[in-house]
Amino acid sequence: MFKILNRSWSFLRRPAIRNLVIPTSIAFFYSQRQICYSQLWNESLKPLPEGDTFEMGLYLASQRELGQELAQKRSNHLRSSGNTITLQLRKLWYVVKDHLVEPVYTMLRFIEIFAIFTPVLLCYPITFFGRYHKLDRDEVHISETSGSLVWYRLLRRALELAGPSFIKLGQWAGSRTDMFSPGFCHELSNLHSNSKPHSLKYSKQRICESLENKFEFDEIFDEFKEKPLGVGAIAQVYVGKLSDKFIKTIKSQDTEFDGDDSGGWVAVKVIHPNCGEKINRDLKIMQFVANVIDELPTMEWLSLPAEVEQFSILMKLQLDLRIESLNLTRFNKNFKNSLQTKFPRGFPQVSSRDVLFEEYIHGFPMQSFLQVKDKLKSTELCKKVSDLFIDAFLQMLIMDDFIHADLHPGNLMIRFLKTDKYGTQVTSTEREHFSIVHRLRQLAHENNSEELVKELKNTLQEYTPQICFIDAGLITELNRRNRINFIALFNSLARFDGYQAGELMIERSRTPETAVDKELFAFKVEKLVNKVKKRAFTLGTVSIGDLLDQMLTMVRSHHVRMEGDFVSVVVAILLLEGIGRQLDPDLDLFASSLPILREFGRQKETSNLLYDASTMSMLKVWIGLEIRQVMSLSARNIKDLVKADLLSPNY
Repeated sequence: MFKILNRSWSFLRRPAIRNLVIPTSIAFFYSQRQICYSQLWNESLKPLPEGDTFEMGLYLASQRELGQELAQKRSNHLRSSGNTITLQLRKLWYVVKDHLVEPVYTMLRFIEIFAIFTPVLLCYPITFFGRYHKLDRDEVHISETSGSLVWYRLLRRALELAGPSFIKLGQWAGSRTDMFSPGFCHELSNLHSNSKPHSLKYSKQRICESLENKFEFDEIFDEFKEKPLGVGAIAQVYVGKLSDKFIKTIKSQDTEFDGDDSGGWVAVKVIHPNCGEKINRDLKIMQFVANVIDELPTMEWLSLPAEVEQFSILMKLQLDLRIESLNLTRFNKNFKNSLQTKFPRGFPQVSSRDVLFEEYIHGFPMQSFLQVKDKLKSTELCKKVSDLFIDAFLQMLIMDDFIHADLHPGNLMIRFLKTDKYGTQVTSTEREHFSIVHRLRQLAHENNSEELVKELKNTLQEYTPQICFIDAGLITELNRRNRINFIALFNSLARFDGYQAGELMIERSRTPETAVDKELFAFKVEKLVNKVKKRAFTLGTVSIGDLLDQMLTMVRSHHVRMEGDFVSVVVAILLLEGIGRQLDPDLDLFASSLPILREFGRQKETSNLLYDASTMSMLKVWIGLEIRQVMSLSARNIKDLVKADLLSPNY
C-alpha cells in the first residue's frame, strides 16, 4: 500500500507533470479572478418599452429594479432563518415595520413639517398690505406688494429648513409660472440647499461598496480632494484622480472605458445617507396634503395630486445616479460632431444607484462671465459665446427632443480651444485648455476685474469658446402628443396667429373643462401676439421668451392647466433667452432657429412625412420662418434704401 502511494507521489513529482500543473493552476486562478472582476460591473439600466419617453422608460426600469432588490433582500433574509420560530419572527417584523414603524416615522415627519410651515401660513394675510414694488426678472416686469415680498421670503426660508424634498419642491414650483405669480416664482428661484455635508468616511465607504469592495479606496484614486466641490440637497460632489492601476483594470474588462482621456480626473457624486427614505416619507405627506386641497371648491383646476405624482417622478429620477450617467451618454452621442458643445462623459461601468463617476470639466463659470461681460464692450465677443449656447439649446429642442432641464448659469461653463481653419479638429492640448481657464478663474477669485477683462478679451480673440453643460440629472423629453402640441403652438406664434394659439392651449391642456372664459382667453392671446407683430420686422425686438411668459400669466388667470413637460420647455426657453439677451441684446430666437430647422428638414426629407405629424408640423414652422426671414430682410433693405435716399432719382 505504501509502495503504491509512494509511487503515485513520485509520479506527480516528475518535471513533466510539474510543468503542466503549475501553468494550469495559474490559468485557473486568473480565470476565476476575471470572473470575480466581471461581477464588479453594475448592471446597466435599460429603459422599459412601457415608458412613452427614454427618461420615463429609465424611471420605470429603476423603480422595478428597486422593488425586486427589496423583495430579494427580504427573501434571502427569511431563507437564512435557522428554524421556524426565527422565520415567523422575521415575517412578523416586516409586517410591523411596513404597517406600524414606517407610518409612525411618517407621522413624526408630518408633525415636524407642520411646525415649520404653520407660522408661515398664518402670516399669509400680510401679502395684501404694503405699497407695490416693481422688479425686473429677465426683462419681465413684476409688481408685488411689500407684504407679498416678505411672505415669499419667509416661505423660501421655511422650504430650506424643511429639507431636500421641499427645497426641490420650491425649485419646481419656481418654474411653474403657469400656476404661481411671477414674484413668487422669482423668490423661489433663489432657493439653495442648506444641507450639511455628510462625512468623508461615509463617502469613501459608499464609493468602495459601489465597486462591490473589490478595491481599497487608495487603490482607486491617486489623489482625492477631501473637501466637497459642492453639496446639494440630494448629493455632494468630490473631485479625484483615478489611479493608473484602477484604469487598467477597468479597461481590461471594458475597452470603452475612457477614464484616462482627461488625465484620470473625475467628479464623483455620492447621495446623502438615508436620503431615499426621507424623500419617500415627504412624498407621502405631499400626496396627502394635495388630496385634501383638491377637495376644496375651485381648487380642482390645479390638479395637485397629479402634479405631486409628476414631482415624485422627478425626485426619484435623481435618486438613481445611473440615470444621470445614461443621460450624459445620450447627450454626448447627440453632440458627437460638435467641437463647441461639451458634456462630461459618464462612466456607467463603475457608477451605481448611489455613486456616479463622470469626467471632471475644468471650465470658466458662465456666472462669472456674465458679471464682467459689459466691461468687454464688445457685442461681437459676447456673441461668440451666446451663439454657441443658443445653437446647442435649439438642437436639443428641435433635432433631438432631449433637453437639459436646468439651464441656469451655474450649470454652464466655458472652455477655450484652438481649431484648424475648417473648425473640424482641435489643435490645442488639454494642458493648454486647463492653464487658460485656471488663469481666468484665479483672476476672478482675486476680484481683479481689470486684469480679468483684459485676459478674457485676449482669450476670446485668440481662441474659440466651447460651451460646457453639467448636472444632467434632470432632462425634459416631450412624448409624441406633447411634442406635436408644442410644435403647433410654436407654429402659431411664428405665423402670429394668436387666436389659434389661444384655442390650442385650451384644447390641448390637461383639463380643458376647468378653463374660465375660453373665448376671452383666445382674444387676449391674439391681442398680445398682434402687439408683437407690429414690431416683427425690427431686429432683436421680438422676444419669444417674453411672449411665452406673458401667455403663462394669462394661463394662470384663466385656469388653463398645461402639461408639466410642456411648461418645462417653455421655462427652458425663458432661461435661454434670459441668458442669451444678456450677451446679445439683438437676439432673435425665431431667426436663430432657422439653421437648425433647415438641418431638420434636410434629415427628414427622405422619411415618410405623411405618417409623422410632428415632422410635418415642424416643417410648417420652418417654411413660415423662412418667409418671415425674407420679408424681414426685405423690410430692412427698403428702410436702408430710404435712409440713404437711393429710391429717388438723383438729378
